[in-house]
Amino acid sequence: MAFHAVRFPLDIALGARGGPERMTDIVTLASGREERNSRWAHARRRYNAGYGVKSRADMQAVLAFFEERRGRFHAFLWRDGLDFSSNGTAVPTALDQVIGTGDGVKVSFTLTKRYGAAFDPYLRPISKPVTGSVLVAVAGVPLAPGAFSVDALTGEVTLDVAPAAGAAVTAGFLFDVPVRFDTDRLDIELTSFEAAEAPNIPLIEVRE
Repeated sequence: MAFHAVRFPLDIALGARGGPERMTDIVTLASGREERNSRWAHARRRYNAGYGVKSRADMQAVLAFFEERRGRFHAFLWRDGLDFSSNGTAVPTALDQVIGTGDGVKVSFTLTKRYGAAFDPYLRPISKPVTGSVLVAVAGVPLAPGAFSVDALTGEVTLDVAPAAGAAVTAGFLFDVPVRFDTDRLDIELTSFEAAEAPNIPLIEVRE
């Protein structure tokens, strides 16, 4: 079992369906009131890549990718067409997301993305940033690319110089989702000489 730092074919992924899933226990009391408990600290995303298959060539690409991953065995990268950036666009800025506050000593910070605002914002850890896309600023001043390093397998940012106490550390980035196939079988239908369908190609996010 391994993680392959290779992205699922992007043109097929952009036609897929899916999104975040959470696990919530709900107990209805005798009074009719509810007790609710969120079992997962972080959402887990599911996708169906079958909707993105438009041609025989697409299906051949998926088949080769599936076989190389050995079905469910190896994880890989997936581009979520809706949610792949720190600011919702293809052009991140160094001020998009707060990833920490300096204390004069700490130099390592983990990329996160904030969802929501005043009520109960969710901070999502970003573990698979796109290489070369990460921008960092300290106290609103962008850092030169050589002033920090990024671990593309964990999302950890390491600064060459520790930020001063109270200085906000911010970042912008593009990112992928680590996933695996959620099936060991592809059910392929050849609809014509140049067309093929695989209506169900389930993928599930890998929690690390």
